[in-house]
Amino acid sequence: MSKSLLRAAVLVTTIALIPTATATMAAADAGNVNTYRELDQFMNVLRTVRADYVDQVDDKKLIEGAINGMLESLDPHSNYLDVRDFQNLKTQTDGSYGGLGLTVQMEDGAVKVVTPTEDTPAYRAGIKSGDYITNLDGVLIYGGSLDEAVDKMRGSPGTKIKLTIVRPGRDKPFDVTLTREIIQIKPVKWSVNGRVGIININSFSKATGQGVRDGIAAIDKQLGGRPLGYVVDLRSNPGGLLDQAIEVSDAFLTHGEIVSQRGREKTDIDRYYATRKTVDFAHGLPVVVLVDSGTASAAEIVAGALQDQRRGLVIGERSFGKGSVQTLVPLTDDTALRLTTARYYTPSGRSVQEGGIQPDIIVPQLSDSDYKDRPRLREADLRRHLINQAKVDDSLLEDDGKADPRFAQTAAQLDKAGVKDFQLDYAIKTIARLGPPVTKTAAAR
Repeated sequence: MSKSLLRAAVLVTTIALIPTATATMAAADAGNVNTYRELDQFMNVLRTVRADYVDQVDDKKLIEGAINGMLESLDPHSNYLDVRDFQNLKTQTDGSYGGLGLTVQMEDGAVKVVTPTEDTPAYRAGIKSGDYITNLDGVLIYGGSLDEAVDKMRGSPGTKIKLTIVRPGRDKPFDVTLTREIIQIKPVKWSVNGRVGIININSFSKATGQGVRDGIAAIDKQLGGRPLGYVVDLRSNPGGLLDQAIEVSDAFLTHGEIVSQRGREKTDIDRYYATRKTVDFAHGLPVVVLVDSGTASAAEIVAGALQDQRRGLVIGERSFGKGSVQTLVPLTDDTALRLTTARYYTPSGRSVQEGGIQPDIIVPQLSDSDYKDRPRLREADLRRHLINQAKVDDSLLEDDGKADPRFAQTAAQLDKAGVKDFQLDYAIKTIARLGPPVTKTAAAR
């Protein structure tokens, strides 16, 4: 991983000057003495490694390791962005990047799939959240770095790469050959099923809020202004920009809080509200929000806001549970620090950290033949994740403990019946069961 030499030099210079300031700081605050002792210890280790390690070492590499180790000790989402990482982040939030369409992370030396992005090579090949990638073109990548694995998966569009996948619940690994391409993420797609509008939000990049508003308008036009309601599909959405989550929520709300973020101090609170308007863009029609274990961060903000404000019925699986806010702090023109600085809370005061958004109606994805055996990767599974001391379940509907007979079908039976996506099918039928909106004219008859 390439790091900023300038940043490393500044850090070393700062540390070297610490002994001069130690006496003054210790006099002002005795509690700082231990901190400076530890920094002295760090300098001792650095000097010893430089002088005595079996091979010649690079100061830049050592400082990089120190920075990364410091941030990795905090939580899974705080990290240092070198030139390449910083550029990748910017291109992803802009909505396009090169690759296979996979969000991955390192777990115990193995590359684990967090989620595949819809309409990408990985998604079309059937790679799923929770899969492990063990080999690339037959070469074992276990024990290497995540950056090395990502570099190997990248390449010129049109070239092929073979991934060996280990999927929990399957007896043997299997190979998947993918063709690399430029990934153009469409943050919002829309469609119509009967008289139900479907708004599929894949990411929260710069154009997501406008895309949702445009999608609602297009659905309304296609249905002649007579939709029954809308399904907002947030499944496998890893999140993104906070301001876009607020814009999307605001499209369905006329008033009230959308989200708050709270920092270390009790007074460090920022609250975001729906803009004041007489009607939402969806004209008050019923809304069903689809979530699953891949629904994270900004997507959870939208689901939590619509659920708490009683504007949408949330169905599917419990969401990922990433309730922390990362602030991007530029260090140089092309490097930055991504640091967890706050937790976010839904309008009712819930933190979804660890626990996620609990659906009002739990609906399994029965059309997925691997559904029962496939593990769900969530925030609580990540090492050093922030602890939520006040998990609550504010779901609208109570669970009576009885198995729903509608959830007894197998993937094969559903496929025979023409149901390719059981959760979406359930959401559409839920909207349809509510019936057409009652107008004043109809009510007077």
